[in-house]
Amino acid sequence: MKIDLKKLKESKSTKELLNFGLINIDKPAGPTSFSVSDYIRKALDLNKTSHAGTLDPQVSGVLPMMLSRACRLSDFFMHRNKTYVGIMRLHENLDEKKLKEEIKKFIGKINQLPPKKSRVKRQMREREVFSFDIIEIDDKDILFETEVQAGTYIRKLIHDLGENLGGAHMLELRRIQASIFKEDNLVNLYEFDKAVSAYNQGDDSLLREMLIPAEILTEVLPYFQITKDTNIRQLLTGKPLMKKEANIKSLEEGENFILFNNSTFLGVYKKLEEGDLIARPLFVLN
Repeated sequence: MKIDLKKLKESKSTKELLNFGLINIDKPAGPTSFSVSDYIRKALDLNKTSHAGTLDPQVSGVLPMMLSRACRLSDFFMHRNKTYVGIMRLHENLDEKKLKEEIKKFIGKINQLPPKKSRVKRQMREREVFSFDIIEIDDKDILFETEVQAGTYIRKLIHDLGENLGGAHMLELRRIQASIFKEDNLVNLYEFDKAVSAYNQGDDSLLREMLIPAEILTEVLPYFQITKDTNIRQLLTGKPLMKKEANIKSLEEGENFILFNNSTFLGVYKKLEEGDLIARPLFVLN
């Protein structure tokens, strides 16, 4: 059974969407990702919000915001490719041909040492740069677009590239895609405030338009239906999934998937091969 996200959203109340949904926020340059998340939480009077992939304070763009129970899904969205546009400034005038030759050396798998101010342990890590395209050149300022593996530091990428070019640093950076979330349905904070104000006055139309059902995870992970004789109540208490309860033979051991009962999201599971036991829950929506 194909999950129709549009129909599923129409069938849910605004309260249900706030309890298990997302908003694709356009983070402005200046505030931290955490402060934006906390702002959304307080404005909507929710117990919890979380974001899928931290942006540095000075970086703007796509910041998917998980709401309430959907916070448990953030890891499944986070560890996927990101796309950025930015401006790097070269410290010396450089021939375009030479610049492109150096950029080619940074396409593919690279070793990167996280910046000193990063929250992760400072040790060399392998990351992949899938593309790095020059859009426009204005003297020493280079407008570029790059798609990278999650966890790649763009500022460090520009710095490392500059070491072979007489120096370079990043002037501006904007994320235009994070996992399946793109710029085409971004919500800026002004629009968000307007929608929340209307919602608090009894009009939920603007807010509903912004809310994305968390079942959009089906665009990231494969999903399967339970069999008719499966005890749903037991599954929602965290019981492992047995072979007779769902047909997921197409997956390899260790792969994650979503389990549905018709259009009702039950949980996220990890495929196993342990006799009659075929999967254990990573998250159940109870």
